[in-house]
Amino acid sequence: MNWDVLFDFSPLVKDFDKLVGAFWATIRLSLVTGLLALILGTVLTAMRVSPTPMLRAAGTLYINTLRNTPLTLVLLFCSLGLSDTLKIQVSSSSTMNFYWLAVFGLSAYTASFVCEALRSGINTVPLGQAEAARAIGLTFTQSLRMVILPQAFRAVIAPLGSITIAMIKNTTVVLVASYLEAASLMKDMFEQYGATLPIFLGFAVGFMILTLPTGFLFGWAAKRWAVAR
Repeated sequence: MNWDVLFDFSPLVKDFDKLVGAFWATIRLSLVTGLLALILGTVLTAMRVSPTPMLRAAGTLYINTLRNTPLTLVLLFCSLGLSDTLKIQVSSSSTMNFYWLAVFGLSAYTASFVCEALRSGINTVPLGQAEAARAIGLTFTQSLRMVILPQAFRAVIAPLGSITIAMIKNTTVVLVASYLEAASLMKDMFEQYGATLPIFLGFAVGFMILTLPTGFLFGWAAKRWAVAR
C-alpha cells in the first residue's frame, strides 16, 4: 500500500482556490434556500391550521408528499422535469439556471420540515390566547400573525436550527440538479487524486465550519428568546 499517497496533502494546497469557491457556492445555496424554506414553511403552517378545509387538505397533501419523497427525486424532478421537459428557464446562464433549480428543489423539500416544526410550536401556545384574540375581534390571519406565530417561532428556534444544519448537509445532493458545489468538487478530486484521507478530512472540516457555528447560534438564540410559561 502506498501510504504517501493516502496521506498526501498537496491536492488540497493545489486546489485551495477551487475549494474556497466550492464552499462559497454551498453557502450561497444554503442562505437562499433557508430564507425561501422559512417563508414557504410559514405559509404551509398557516394552511395546516387554517379553518378552511380545502387549505388544510392542500397543506397536508404537500407535507405528506414532500416529507416522504427522497430529496434526490425532488431535485431530479426540478432538473429533468422543470428544465428539460417543461423548458422552464429561470436564467439565460446555465450555471444560474441550475443554481435556482437546486434552490427550488431544496427549498420545497426543507419547507415541509419547517412547517411541521412551526406547527408543533403553535401547539405550545395556550389555547386561551387564540380565543382572546378572536374575542377582541382579530381575524384568523391577524391572530396568527400578531399573537400565535411570534410565540411559535420562539418555541421552535432549536428545532429550526437542526433543520438548518440538515439542509446545509443536504446541499451535497444537489449534484443531481447539475449545480456544482463542495460535494461535486470532492467527487472530482477523488477521481483525479484518489480517495485520500486529507481530501476527506478537508471537506469534513469545511462542513463542520459551516454547521457548528450554526448550531451554536441557534442554541444561543433558543435560550435568549425562550418563551416563559
